[in-house]
Amino acid sequence: MKKARCYYSASVKDFLAQSSDEILGVINRNSLSAGVTEQQQSAWIQEIDILKRELATLEEGRILFEYTIPRKGKRVDVVLLYHNIVFLLEFKCGGASYLPSIADQVIDYALDLHYFQTASYEALIVPVMVPTEAKTLSLEIRCKDRVLDAIGCGAKMLAVGIRSIVVAYPNESPFDYEQWEHAEYSPTPTIIEAAQALYSGHGVESITRSDAGAENLTKTTSVIDAIIERSKRLKEKAICFVTGVPGAGKTLVGLNLAVQHSAIMADELAVFLSGNYSLVKVLQEALARDSVEQSRSRGKYVKKEIALRETSTFIQIIHTYRDFFVSDSRVPRERIVIFDEAQRAWTQRQIAAFMKSKKGILDFAYSEPEFLIQTMDRHDDWAVVVCLIGGGQEINKGEAGLPEWFEALQRSFPNWRVYISPQLNSDVYTRGKCLAALLDGLYVTEYKALHLASSIRSFRAPALSDFIDALLSCDTVRAQTLRQSMGNSYPIVITRNLARAKMWIRAQCRGTTRYGLLASSGALRLKAEGIFVKNEIAVEDWFLNARNDVRASYQLEDVATEFDVQGLELDYTLVVWDADFYYDTASWHARSFRGANWCVDQDPEKIRYRQNAYRVLLTRARQGMVLVVPYGDPSDMTRKPVNYDGTYAYLHSLGIPDLSELDEV
Repeated sequence: MKKARCYYSASVKDFLAQSSDEILGVINRNSLSAGVTEQQQSAWIQEIDILKRELATLEEGRILFEYTIPRKGKRVDVVLLYHNIVFLLEFKCGGASYLPSIADQVIDYALDLHYFQTASYEALIVPVMVPTEAKTLSLEIRCKDRVLDAIGCGAKMLAVGIRSIVVAYPNESPFDYEQWEHAEYSPTPTIIEAAQALYSGHGVESITRSDAGAENLTKTTSVIDAIIERSKRLKEKAICFVTGVPGAGKTLVGLNLAVQHSAIMADELAVFLSGNYSLVKVLQEALARDSVEQSRSRGKYVKKEIALRETSTFIQIIHTYRDFFVSDSRVPRERIVIFDEAQRAWTQRQIAAFMKSKKGILDFAYSEPEFLIQTMDRHDDWAVVVCLIGGGQEINKGEAGLPEWFEALQRSFPNWRVYISPQLNSDVYTRGKCLAALLDGLYVTEYKALHLASSIRSFRAPALSDFIDALLSCDTVRAQTLRQSMGNSYPIVITRNLARAKMWIRAQCRGTTRYGLLASSGALRLKAEGIFVKNEIAVEDWFLNARNDVRASYQLEDVATEFDVQGLELDYTLVVWDADFYYDTASWHARSFRGANWCVDQDPEKIRYRQNAYRVLLTRARQGMVLVVPYGDPSDMTRKPVNYDGTYAYLHSLGIPDLSELDEV
């Protein structure tokens, strides 16, 4: 039996016929009233009374209280289905103003339904702010993609506002209201939303869509669960390698495993580790903030410092976890370790240099993969390491890549069981090494489900990662074909004008749709454009703070680099291209800026890092992006126009339109 999507639903006729006490009783029973505050009870009573008065003359319709939006972990106060229009009512009892924060909240709900609920794809959705004491209407009717901008109606003007919309849109296509209520909801949450939902008890199946991409998430999780159960039963040690395209949900799989197994029993404790400082910092902060907010909604007060301490045990920086066991020979509490972006683990040379300079440890003999496996090998019976691997994602010096994991197993742990996918035999994972040689002598089992082939980040364009791969590989024909197949569902535009790009991206976004400014860490000559990639940002503020905060990504002032955004995502991105990676004569050229001049990178590893940096930047957007290629300056030898013109011409030739060719800005 499916869980009800709301606390109360009825036809408007039945709602008007029922007593207020009966309606409140149904809401309370379905809300598990023990957790409902007195303030919430009072709000429901006011809402019921207002709606009974304002809807008294409606001849048809259906009303739903507290309709859930699982991806947001929120509920719409009231949904009114009337004249084949979806009205979303957000009440602020006692409020007198139409605050931007209320508009953002209810527009977010509307966009979520528009994108992810099947019955709402074509329906007209009207977000309505209802501060009960407001004395005037706010009825500027603007519609984009079948979602209106938020209108405002005080409690005594709600009927007037609803009828005004019906008059403006009299011929909407009929739909079944009860079918709408139970229609399939297939979301694609951001990793932040997913982490919050999982941490608060939602299953992965309730926060992800149900197409092939998300089905693979469930299959992957099931396979890893089976491997864990086998390891536990047979007292084996196992290592699983989960691969996938950018945005396929590898981190989501890891977080889901960590939550599930940490909640089962003490002897199955799991920890989620990552060398990605930004990802860990943002997720820890997001979970702590959400925990505080959820506690307050239940009438309790929890200090953020305490909430942050709890989230920091669930998600940890790999280096902190590793360093603890360098000087401590104890067996880890955790039986299951999930290592996100495991391809970024350090080589022996890199970690030895770190240990010598920072810890005073001479002759550290392990690579990071080998030491992590060695730590879990301390268990007498069973242990499982899950490595989440992103192909073509190594972006920094000393990152070992996938081969080092297999070489460590061959050197020191040949008895561990190894689980891989057939897709592992790709150069983006093996870095040119022979997979058969890397697996020689190991106990290897293949599962197709250990590879996530479909991106769920770019829900508007599953082909985005393939398009970016073709773009960076100079496969012009394939890139053009893929770009054309994406159509208008995922807008990618280009311009030479930064100010124009900012206007475009702001025009695309409503509610709290998040956008931000990105550039390569090597883009040092963007300083002339007012973009300073060397400035450090507080990533948790950049990703999480509201639009009116100058530290937030919305301001388009602070730029984030590939190191800040890897593993995370925004809805829209503004990517500014510099001459550190430019296109000329049918190929890409990588350079590093040293002193006052550009130096050509000859080292294949450095070239790969630069290419991967742009791969990361170009795959962060869920809904669309604008690329900015500056003109350069003939009088500045470090900003020669020729080093920008070729890049612009190439990108434009792939079918990416210039903003000047569009009517939107």
